[in-house]
Amino acid sequence: MKKTNVYSLLLIQQLISGGTHIVAKAVVADIDAATLTFVRTIIAAAGLYFIARLRSGPLNIERKDWLQIALLGFVGVALNQYLYLFGMKFSTAANGALLYAATPVFVLVLSRMILKEKITPKKTFGIILAFVGISIVIFERGIDLSSGYAYGNLLILFAVIGWTLFTVFGKKMLVKYGALKTTSAMMFCGALIISPLGVASSLSVRFAEISMLDWWGVLYLSVGTSIIGYLLWYHALSRIEASKVAVFANVQPIFATILSLIFLNYTITPAFVTGSIITICAIYITQVS
Repeated sequence: MKKTNVYSLLLIQQLISGGTHIVAKAVVADIDAATLTFVRTIIAAAGLYFIARLRSGPLNIERKDWLQIALLGFVGVALNQYLYLFGMKFSTAANGALLYAATPVFVLVLSRMILKEKITPKKTFGIILAFVGISIVIFERGIDLSSGYAYGNLLILFAVIGWTLFTVFGKKMLVKYGALKTTSAMMFCGALIISPLGVASSLSVRFAEISMLDWWGVLYLSVGTSIIGYLLWYHALSRIEASKVAVFANVQPIFATILSLIFLNYTITPAFVTGSIITICAIYITQVS
């Protein structure tokens, strides 16, 4: 029953993540990625700290663990959020979701590199097939980096790698401090790390001219994604294996594509369909082997 509850929460987390791609695509058209990352992280850090204080008092992170927490802040905020938002300016919501669906494959590879877990021939085939599918999506409009389209997809791919590192490296701190304290401390460090770039970028932003719709988008990315979404992800990760948590990223393209068709008038290309089918099938192969 407990695992069923965890899986239900993960589906909610993926629905929030699917919406994130839609909202981010709309907001980055009006607010640059550095400023948006900085503002959403400040809001999320303040919100998480307030919740943590109400639930369990001071964070009480041991001094020797702050370096590990700072690393999580770097890969989870500076690397993941900033590169993702920057990439979304040039890519599509559906592409972003599909690339995030490759998380299980990256978790599998990283587990092999760091934890020395065995990868079977079937999993190896799945990994190779997944990268074929991802490549089709990344270069669906041709290998022309000057167009910015493939450039955006590549940035999102690096953001996915950051999310993978955030998932794998966070396990140890989750066991020690729990999801709420770990996420709160991580977001605080992420806010500090991104602040030099964020402050410099925000100096040229006319905040008074930002529309109310964009502010609602910032609130969604801050509270929905960075607080609720991150907490649900780390909550699940503290209770079941990383590979089982990561596999839920497979449903993200489905949610995001449906939402894109409804809200963004998105047109599905044959290359996207082909890449999607190959990637999702490959991810399934790596999980069942």
